[in-house]
Amino acid sequence: MVTRAPAALVVPLDSVTLRDVSSVGGKNASLGELIRHLGAAGVRVAGGFATTVAAYRAFLAANALEPEIAKLVGRYLARRLPLARAGRQIRERMVQAEMPEELARAVTSAYRELCARRGRVVEVAVRSSATAEDLPEASFAGQQETYLNVRGDAALLAACKRCFASLYTDRAIVYRQNNGIDQLKVGLSVGVQPMVRADRGAAGVMFSIDTETGFPDVVVINAGFGLGETIVQGSVDPDEYRVFKPLLALGKRPVIERRRGRKEQKLVYASGRSTTKLIKTTAAERASLVLTDDEVLGLARWAVQIEAHYGKPMDMEWAKDGRTGELTVLQARPETVQARRHSAELKTYSLQRKGRLLLSGAAVGSAVATGPVCRLASAADIDRFAPGSILATAITDPDWVPIMKRAAAIVTDHGGRTSHAAIVSRELGLPAVVGTGSATKVLRGGQRVTVSCAEGEVGAVYDGVAEYSVENLDLDSVPKTRTHVLLNLGNPDAAMRWWQLPADGVGLARIEFVVTHDIKVHPLALLRPKALSRADRAAIDGLTRGWPSKPEFFVARLASGIARIAAAQHPRPVIVRFSDFKTNEYARLIGGAGFEPREENPMLGWRGASRYYSDDYRDGFALECAALKRVREEMGFANVIAMIPFCRTLEEADRVLETMGANGLERGKNGLEVYVMCEIPSNVILADEFAARFDGFSIGSNDLTQLVLGVDRDSARLRSLFDEQNPAVTKLIRIVIDRAHEHGRKVSLCGQAPSDRPAFVEFLVGAGIDSVSVTPDSFLRVKRNVAAAERALAGRR
Repeated sequence: MVTRAPAALVVPLDSVTLRDVSSVGGKNASLGELIRHLGAAGVRVAGGFATTVAAYRAFLAANALEPEIAKLVGRYLARRLPLARAGRQIRERMVQAEMPEELARAVTSAYRELCARRGRVVEVAVRSSATAEDLPEASFAGQQETYLNVRGDAALLAACKRCFASLYTDRAIVYRQNNGIDQLKVGLSVGVQPMVRADRGAAGVMFSIDTETGFPDVVVINAGFGLGETIVQGSVDPDEYRVFKPLLALGKRPVIERRRGRKEQKLVYASGRSTTKLIKTTAAERASLVLTDDEVLGLARWAVQIEAHYGKPMDMEWAKDGRTGELTVLQARPETVQARRHSAELKTYSLQRKGRLLLSGAAVGSAVATGPVCRLASAADIDRFAPGSILATAITDPDWVPIMKRAAAIVTDHGGRTSHAAIVSRELGLPAVVGTGSATKVLRGGQRVTVSCAEGEVGAVYDGVAEYSVENLDLDSVPKTRTHVLLNLGNPDAAMRWWQLPADGVGLARIEFVVTHDIKVHPLALLRPKALSRADRAAIDGLTRGWPSKPEFFVARLASGIARIAAAQHPRPVIVRFSDFKTNEYARLIGGAGFEPREENPMLGWRGASRYYSDDYRDGFALECAALKRVREEMGFANVIAMIPFCRTLEEADRVLETMGANGLERGKNGLEVYVMCEIPSNVILADEFAARFDGFSIGSNDLTQLVLGVDRDSARLRSLFDEQNPAVTKLIRIVIDRAHEHGRKVSLCGQAPSDRPAFVEFLVGAGIDSVSVTPDSFLRVKRNVAAAERALAGRR
């Protein structure tokens, strides 16, 4: 252990705690807290030592710097000296100053002791830790500097001086000014830690909360090859992982998302004046995931432990040593953006009409903004930026903050959700789309665009000014009802946006969205590649590159999509409907045309249950079953209920249940419930028999109305005849509710009618339906209509 220097100029990190922020700054105090309290619990934290704020004051005093700093800051505040010149002069003076002999001796002595314990000259990371950073009420990305791969006494002392000087970067001066922090009372500590050889391994950032939605039950991990500065700076588009925390504690493996980033470059060690350099990643690295599931789960467990110790959501940095394979936590600080939001309010943005899609990338925030594009290559071009413009640039660093504060939204070529651009946009409350790959090439200066982060995890930039609405929901005012109101969800990327809604679960999770958008390939095309054209094989090879097998690509992607929806509503029930594509829709998937017949009327053709036991699709259904089984048993989402669509006959029901059992999904085993869609008159006529085979019914009002009235629901000419409130339809709904309840089965209804027709809601409540399932944007309206219907029903009784 490093011994304390006589004048407490240097202290070992394992001797400090959060109570020592005033002497070693927020970052180093937090590191000491982790080492002292979580090291024994298995959280591996990089140790080392830190100079104290007293050391910083001694450095200033020995060089008579305080009066000079005060004069330059005063001239800037009085607007007699430009910020850039004031900051540069302060920094130059500090870097040129002499390190006091006593301080230099204390630092080099601690460093040599560190080297002696390792048996060699150690490369270290030298990090700034200010007394006014990483505080819950005042935090901002990239305030001070970090220097990596520093080796030797002279290089370490020079890096310490540069850290001292970074207390007066332009962005740090402005930040303190905006937050009312006295420029001269702030102190700085320097943390020195042995380098984790991430240059040969990997590094990244993780949060113990979803940074965009505030969903508290996930750990979000970003990862890239090489040193982690590229991820923080946003020069790399990293891999992204999500882990569901509640099931992690139960010994499950709830990695609910793995999103592969482009990872086009990495930061590694260099020799000479520059201690690091950027190099291109290999094709194999770009095609692979940075972390294994075991590593993702290990990091997530540490994140949960760290969050539990601090009692608040946390923002952490980690690294993986390429020589040993060991993971290490480098930093931990409180997450500040979501922590400051009022949980009883939910602000939602909805796009009504939008132009052509220009770009997509990772969405930051959930807002929408419109404006003219201002494309900048350098923060020095601030005078060209008109307030209210959409900033388009390659990447940002802390020097961009003054421009970002003027922007309506931000779009970047590179970066992930933990890049500088993302972090600052979040803190400023701006929508941003990061990692688009080509924003600076596609967008033109002055072009009016719409930046949308309101459609889930994938953000979009649309041509022109879109029409959109904004609604503030007061969640405390949502009425309680006996009749449950569930959500219809298909897009896993958007599922966590709605976690705050007091819904009773998900009444319809459609897997077709996942297959169309995340998988894109017909399942049989993944199983029978010899039947494909050369073009389809090439497209599929590109999509599945880096995966263990093509079937695993389907199963893993589908399982991830289902799991994200299940996580957002856990532990409430989530009813997942197996695929209900029509043959013409299946044929449009990559490689699908050769596996699908041409049908005159696909609506009434080979769809739903009839496919699952057919020799012509049985193998594809097996992949769907494997995904659902993985979600329930490996990940642990026992709240997932399976549902069979378009089941025409009792014999068909038996064959589907038998096929499911053969694929490891046996009704009643491990608590598995299986529902059936009630959308065919036979489902009502034989309701008693269907109730003996299934655990519940979900009325598909669109198909049921179509088949009862003999009206094509897509026919404009017959639109006036299509009516869910027609007595023939409502009579069948009453019958199935009564019959189901006689057998102890629940009944839900999913369709558009409850959202549009209060009278239909009143009918359903009067008929005793257990739940209705609606789109999230109509949830509050339907919930209020249900409450009104229940009050009216109680009044009549």
